[in-house]
Amino acid sequence: MAPETLVATSRRAAALETSLRRVIRGKDDVLRLALVSIFAKGHLLIEGVPGVGKTTLGQALARAIDCSFQRIQFTSDMLPSDVLGISIYSAIEQKFEFKRGPVFANVLLADEINRTTPKTQSALLEAMNEGQVTIDAHSYQLPQPFLVLATQNPIEHHGTYPLPESQLDRFLMRLRMGYPDGNAEREILRAEAGVAQLENLRPVLNAADVIEIQQAVTQVHVDESLVTYLLNIVTRTRESEYLSLGVSPRGSQMLYRAAQAMAFLEGRDYCTPEDLKPLVVSVFAHRVVVSSVYTSTLKKTEQAEQVLREIVESVPVPV
Repeated sequence: MAPETLVATSRRAAALETSLRRVIRGKDDVLRLALVSIFAKGHLLIEGVPGVGKTTLGQALARAIDCSFQRIQFTSDMLPSDVLGISIYSAIEQKFEFKRGPVFANVLLADEINRTTPKTQSALLEAMNEGQVTIDAHSYQLPQPFLVLATQNPIEHHGTYPLPESQLDRFLMRLRMGYPDGNAEREILRAEAGVAQLENLRPVLNAADVIEIQQAVTQVHVDESLVTYLLNIVTRTRESEYLSLGVSPRGSQMLYRAAQAMAFLEGRDYCTPEDLKPLVVSVFAHRVVVSSVYTSTLKKTEQAEQVLREIVESVPVPV
């Protein structure tokens, strides 16, 4: 990658982040990781109680990158056709016509995805993995870039269906969006209403810019020692007595791409351990399953994070 190209694209990415911070206050870490997911061609799962800004984040991202946006409010009575679309017979044309569903958008906000049944949840598997949907033996390509930003309520809430491992594995990251700290919440109260700020948000990039940045991210150099470091962490997850399910090869690929995107956002064309190490928990925690051997007073989701932190600390960092 030419240095001048890296500088130009990095500046555009930085401008996007700055613009989004005016709407999403007090959540700079979540915002940075959301951009990492987009530029690494990944999908994002955000967990949190209602009212902390999960939906606002999805809407702000779509506005800032000037891409088509669709929102699905998932409920227990939804069907796969409500997501993907359906073939309807046209009496005039005397043939079936495919009516596209909301999944045909650059940014799909799957709101409260764990409130719908596993049958409907699985409708997104092919779209997230292959960028297409297949209806009645016909495959339809989705617009690019394509990002699923799903939100879910904590699994302890009533009326939720936990996402199966195969579905979770499609998300590059799972983030927890908690309450803002006191100062950030004070800013939210003192500023304009969130809706007004969202409406005033102007596009910083367009779809072509995002695709260009995604391609630039793939050119970020990852040294062989870092690849070995990544694989050592993955191997530990598969061998740990505290995990009954380790990280899959897809998980390894996701962390590799996320580290490249993080380095890019830092304005570099090469990765360092500090790009990779902080991403391990966000990329791996939803892909592993804690075994009954591990005893802790933490919640299940927090147990996986704690085990991963211990694994990361046990693996020597390359110099």
